[in-house]
Amino acid sequence: MQTIKGPALFLAQFASDDAPFNSWGTITKWAADCGYKGVQVPSWDDRLFDLGRAASSQSYCEDLVGVARENGVEITELSTHLQGQLVAVHPAYDESFDGFAAPQVRGNPKARQAWAVEQVKLAITASYNLGITSHATFSGALAWPYIYPWPQRPPGLVEAAFDELAKRWRPILDHADQMGVDICYEIHPGEDLHDGVTFEMFLERVDNHARCNMLYDPSHFVLQCLDYVGHIDDYADRIKMFHVKDAEFNPTSKQGVYGGYQSWVDRAGRFRSLGDGQVDFGAIFSKMAANDFDGWAVVEWECCLKHPEDGAREGAAFVRDHIIRVTETAFDDFADGGTDDAANKRMLGIS
Repeated sequence: MQTIKGPALFLAQFASDDAPFNSWGTITKWAADCGYKGVQVPSWDDRLFDLGRAASSQSYCEDLVGVARENGVEITELSTHLQGQLVAVHPAYDESFDGFAAPQVRGNPKARQAWAVEQVKLAITASYNLGITSHATFSGALAWPYIYPWPQRPPGLVEAAFDELAKRWRPILDHADQMGVDICYEIHPGEDLHDGVTFEMFLERVDNHARCNMLYDPSHFVLQCLDYVGHIDDYADRIKMFHVKDAEFNPTSKQGVYGGYQSWVDRAGRFRSLGDGQVDFGAIFSKMAANDFDGWAVVEWECCLKHPEDGAREGAAFVRDHIIRVTETAFDDFADGGTDDAANKRMLGIS
C-alpha cells in the first residue's frame, strides 16, 4: 500500500488580480504558508501560467517547478476544465460557454472546438515537460439537454451523442498515450460523463483506452444521491485523481435534486468547505488507502457560505488529518507462531 500525497490545492478558485493571488511566485508561497505541499494549476489562467510556453519550452517548465519548490510546493497536475468543456458543446450552451474560449474563436463553434482540442493537447504536452503523468479535464456534453427523458428521447439520440464525443476525444487520448499522461475526466453534472454508467458508455466507445481515466470528486455524487464510497471500488483501476470537496443534500417538501432554479445558498444540494458538509471522508480516505491510490489529495474549495481563504487554510489541515500513513506491518505480527508447511499440514490433519 502507498500513502496518499498531500495536501494539495486547486488554484482556479483563488487566482485573481489581487496580491498574493496574481502571480506564480506569490500564490505558490501563499499556498505553502496555508499548509499545502502541492498545487493543481488552471492552465487557462495566464496570470499564473503560460500554456503555450509550457508546451514548447523545457526551460520555462523548469523555472516554474523551481519557483514552486523554492516556495515549498510541487505542481501536482494541470487542468483544462474550461477548454475540455469546449471539446463538445450543445448549441443550447453556445453563448454560455463562449466566454471560456479565446476571443478570436468566439461566435464560431467549429473554430472554438478546434481551438479547445489543441489547448488540451498543449496541456498534455506541457504535463510531459513538467514530469506530470495525470491531467484533469471535463468531457464536454452533447446529450446533457436531454438528461431528463421528457420529451421522450428518440431512439439512438444518446448513442449518437456518445459516438460523437468519443470521436472527438480519441485523438486527444492517443496524444496523451504518446506523452505518457492519463486524462482524468471529472465526473460532473453538466458533462456527458456525470456518473459511472455514462463513463462506461464513453469508455466502451474509446475501446477501453488506457489513458481514459477519472477524477474522483465525492461532492458531485452526494448531490446525485449516488454511493460515492462504493464508486471507489467500482473504478479503482481508473481513478487517477482525487478532488477533496465537501457537499450537503437537504431535500425538503418543496425542493430536491434539481434545486428549483435557486441560488447556491438556497439549493437543497450545496457545496461546502471541508468538514462543513455530509461527505464521509474517513471512509473515503480509508478506501483510497486500501485500493493503493498513489496520487494527490487535492482540495477544491467551493462553498456558498465560507470565505475562501478560511476554507483554504482549514482545508489543508483537514486533509492532513485524514491522510492515512499506511502500515508496513500487520497489527497481529506480534502473535506470529512461526509455523511452516509441515506444521500447517499437521494443523489441518493432512498426513
